[in-house]
Amino acid sequence: MTTVLLLVRHAESDVRAGSDRARGLTANGRADARRLTEQLRQTPIDAVVSSPYARAVLTVQGIADERGLPVLPVEDLRERRLHGTDRLLPRAAFLEAVERSFADPDASLPGGESYREAQRRGAQAVRGLLDRFAGKTVAVGTHGNLLSMILQAWDARYDYAFWQSLTMPDVYRAEFKADSLLGVERLWT
Repeated sequence: MTTVLLLVRHAESDVRAGSDRARGLTANGRADARRLTEQLRQTPIDAVVSSPYARAVLTVQGIADERGLPVLPVEDLRERRLHGTDRLLPRAAFLEAVERSFADPDASLPGGESYREAQRRGAQAVRGLLDRFAGKTVAVGTHGNLLSMILQAWDARYDYAFWQSLTMPDVYRAEFKADSLLGVERLWT
């Protein structure tokens, strides 16, 4: 018996609006979330879970609505906190911090969560989903950094270059047998 997790990176969010948790989607992000719902329309999905962050929930909400399912919040699917405040880092500093974290998983900015800490949290959340939804297909709304870390917990190929290649949104189908990753396939086109 296998369990399938459709790991969904959120669509484009409005970085100028609200706190990190409350940021919604841009007009392009909303359009892409609708396209994502359409693209997965024929895919059997038994449950929809998500980071509690608005941009992740809004990206998978249409998938849940079409199937009459709730979006179940999972706190440990939230994005990694890179530093101790809710303000965004300038783009160059953000990219430098993320790249450094892939090279040194124990490094963190003041008040931030290290790569290793976030990866442990994300992998534990996935293991909980694998137990709870064994034999089912689950859409999982999350964030690019954490999605990369989760996959890398099972397969080292999911590195900084992989993270850089992610789009907003993006979808990866990860198939597991118990706690073993059998394969990963990109679904978003």
